[in-house]
Order: sequence, then structure tokens, then C-alpha cells
Amino acid sequence: MISQPLLEWYAIHARQLPWRDHPDPYAIWISEIMLQQTRVETVVDYFTNWMQTFPDIVTLANSSEQDVLRQWEGLGYYSRARNIHKTARILQSDFDGQLPADLQTLQKLPGIGRYTAAAITSMAFGMNQAALDGNIRRILSRIFDVSLPIRTPAAEKLFWELAEENLPPGQAGNYNQALMDLGATICLPGKPKCLLCPLQQHCLAFERGVQERRPVIPEKKPVPHYIVTAAILEHNQHFLLAQRPANGLLGGLWEFPGGKQEENETLPEALQREIMEELGCEISVEAHFGEYQHAYTHFRVTLHAFICSLIKGEPQPIEASQLAWVRAEQLSDYPMGKIDRQIAEQLRKNADKSL
Repeated sequence: MISQPLLEWYAIHARQLPWRDHPDPYAIWISEIMLQQTRVETVVDYFTNWMQTFPDIVTLANSSEQDVLRQWEGLGYYSRARNIHKTARILQSDFDGQLPADLQTLQKLPGIGRYTAAAITSMAFGMNQAALDGNIRRILSRIFDVSLPIRTPAAEKLFWELAEENLPPGQAGNYNQALMDLGATICLPGKPKCLLCPLQQHCLAFERGVQERRPVIPEKKPVPHYIVTAAILEHNQHFLLAQRPANGLLGGLWEFPGGKQEENETLPEALQREIMEELGCEISVEAHFGEYQHAYTHFRVTLHAFICSLIKGEPQPIEASQLAWVRAEQLSDYPMGKIDRQIAEQLRKNADKSL
């Protein structure tokens, strides 16, 4: 069993994190969703601000989706925030504003999968549930020298079995958190600090000298790169924003309208076509405002923003959920993705300089 040396190490080296100060189910739930695909250092401030704004499930459920997205802005993967909001409303209506202490019931709620349900039940309710995240997979792949490619069905089945077999009864919460901390501080992806590891004597990969080759990661596919355009349309000191549809990438967020450049198009041609398709109006493209880069999980984007003017027609929300004309100083009230926020901030600064 690896649990005893691990728990002894954790008793001394546990990270001080705000959701561990008062490990109630709501705090554990929010922190675990935030920690998906996001570094702990980033999450700490977001979590603190979130709990100040939405101190309990009822407050969250009674808030608008736009308030929730605005609070989430910058964390990315916005479906997480929308699912949190949906779940809060279900909890308010069906569970008296409380998270249920049942693994299967939790997994029926939006955005809560097997890992998150296990984290909540073990850490908040003291139940004997093993958890399995990226850190824990990496540790188990090294301790037991698992040569199966990670994330394959066979590997997932084996990792869950190993996690459950090594679970110490009555201490699942600390055990799961200890594994997470070990993976975040010692059993690192690139250069594991094996000489500091409390599980070194139990680690088959270390014994065989293959710890840096575990876990086995399948070869990554090339990441597509898209060239995207955006129109900055101004009328009477108001800028046009379009709200993205609720479903899909950046759902519910606001943006400066535009879209992808197609083959054999110039950037102005691409922007004029996209605006006609999305808003049903003609524009003139007048000046390049800025170039912006952003990497998403499965692709990356270079966005070119242009100052534009309306030539013919009134903008209509053909593809957007809705449109809004917004003053520069009010752009911060609208939740946006990172690139659009950069554009909005530059417009606000420009407006401040002109005062």
C-alpha cells in the first residue's frame, strides 16, 4: 500500500489552498471545476472572488448567466461556468440548495463527471471514493510502470482499479488530495523530483529508470491555425457587440463580430463577407486596429481587428443571440473571451485619452 507514506508526507507538505480552509461541498465543487484545465496559481484568486460574489448555491442560482460568465472571464472553457449555473438552479429547485452526498446522483448533474463526484464525496462528505485526475494518472503510471497509452479505455480501466485498490478506508479525502499535491509538486510531468518523493521505494518506473517515459502519451496531432477577422463598428460613440450562441465555443460571451478568413480571400474581403453573413449589412474596412494571438485546446487563432464603417443596412442578429451598442466605458460589463477583452481594453484606453 502506498497510502501510509503518502499520508505521512501530506501531513507535513499539504498545500495551503482556500477551499481547504472550510471544505464544505459547495467550495469543493467550485474549486474542482475551476481546476479542470487550469493551474492552481490561477484558480486561487478566481475562487476567492467567486466565493465573495456567490457565497452559496442559492445566491449563485439566483444570479444571471451573464453575471456568472463575467465572474468566470479569463478562466476559459466557459461551458464549465454555464454548467455550474445550471447545476445551481437544479440544486435550488430539487435539492433544497444543497449538493447531494451520493456519487451517482452527483454525476447526473450538468458538468459533474466521475472524478468531480468522487472528489466532492470523498473530500466534503468523507466517503470512501477514489478520484482520478491528470496528476493521479501520472503518479499511478509511474508507481506501477503502466505502459498502456494514457487516456485509452484499457488504461482508464486500469487506473481506476489501481486508485480504488490503494484507497485507505476512512481517509479517502486526504489520500486523494495528497495524490493531487504530490503530482503538482513532486511527480511532475517533465522532470519528476524522485529524490524527494515519499513513494520512491514503491515506484517501479523509478526502479527501472523509465520514470520520465511515463505516462505513455500518444503522439499529438498538428494543431490547426486559423486566421480570423473582427470588425470594430462605432456609432455615436457606441461600439457594436454580438453575443455568441449559448451552445458551442465561448457560448454566451460577447465579441466584436467577424469570422475566419477563407482560402484566396484578403483580410478585408473575409471581414466584409462574414459581416454580411452574420449581420446582414455592408461595411467598409478602413484601418487595421491590431493583431492578437490565442491558443485554445485543439487549435490556435490569429485575429486581425479592423476599424470599420457601415455602408448599407442595419446590423441584425442573424447568427448571434443578440446585438448591443455599448459605450467604451461600459465594455467591461460584458463577459468576453481573452482576445475581445484585449480589444475592448484598448478601446477604453483610447476613449480615456480623448477626454
